[in-house]
Amino acid sequence: MKKSILILGIVVASQMIISPFLKASNDPSPFLGSWALTLPNNVPGWIEVRQEDGYLVCDMLWGWASVFPLDNVYMDGDKLVLTRNRDIIRKKNAVGEPVLTHTLTSYMVLTADGDQLTGGYYTPEYDGMGVREEPVSGKKNPPLPPAPDLTKVKYGDKISLFNGKDLTGWKMVDSNSTNGFFVKDGVLENDPVQEEGKPHIRYGNLRTEQEFEDFKLTLEVNVPKNGNSGVYLRGIYEIQVYDSYRLPQNSHHMGALYSRIIPAVNAEKPAGEWQSMDITLCDRHLTVILNGVTIIDNQPVKGITGGALTSDESKPGPIYLQGDHDKVKYRNIQIRQIIK
Repeated sequence: MKKSILILGIVVASQMIISPFLKASNDPSPFLGSWALTLPNNVPGWIEVRQEDGYLVCDMLWGWASVFPLDNVYMDGDKLVLTRNRDIIRKKNAVGEPVLTHTLTSYMVLTADGDQLTGGYYTPEYDGMGVREEPVSGKKNPPLPPAPDLTKVKYGDKISLFNGKDLTGWKMVDSNSTNGFFVKDGVLENDPVQEEGKPHIRYGNLRTEQEFEDFKLTLEVNVPKNGNSGVYLRGIYEIQVYDSYRLPQNSHHMGALYSRIIPAVNAEKPAGEWQSMDITLCDRHLTVILNGVTIIDNQPVKGITGGALTSDESKPGPIYLQGDHDKVKYRNIQIRQIIK
């Protein structure tokens, strides 16, 4: 009898010791995959968490930024912790060289419940007096479908999005921003003028009133020397418009899916010349033909790009033209919706 009681006591004690460790399983599987985030101030975001060679990695998109790898990713029990470091210069010497630099570490702590994420984003105050906490939420993106067979895709009738006369069918994304777009000689132009010595004017982006899901979009664009703009598909995926003539291929250059897909070849024309774009978005796969050359060939789109109107990739959205950067001209903007 005493022996049985002793064995029972050992088992109970063992369970008491092991139990906390079982709760803190450090299992990352609920977090793996692609997530649409709603960041502080309702800013759209995106993360993809992967397990590679025995460790975790995470790529992130925050608001207007590019996709970037996070500095560290780890499990803390049943929570996922994402960290990001930012150096700030505290002091400089007489010639402007840094003499004191601090690293601010911000971190996000997330809990997964099925296809939902909840948690908080924690940022040290600039002066070091406290930590700012803000809510974060997310929803898991559905898996990418296989690449479509574009030879079998059926298109609807051609719709002209720009009538060459006025801005009928278009409106500002933010009605409180200044509109730099106007029509001249059948061309849609943007001229975000800033006058020296006067307050900075916040110019806005122009979007279609109509929304679209999958489609083929064709247009012509004329970008000036060092000019920068963008064409957004469904309001969430930016095709870069940039004077990158004769520069190496880059995911921030002409025709790229901004910070995500690098064009396979250079097909840009010099600044100031009209250039044609033929863009097909189908089943979250992208094809871009620039000046008659296929530079992105039915490639998967893994997530939203900087400047997206929402992080939700499941809904139709507008075509929108970036107007808060530089001068740019557009014409012959037409779309054919894909019939499913």
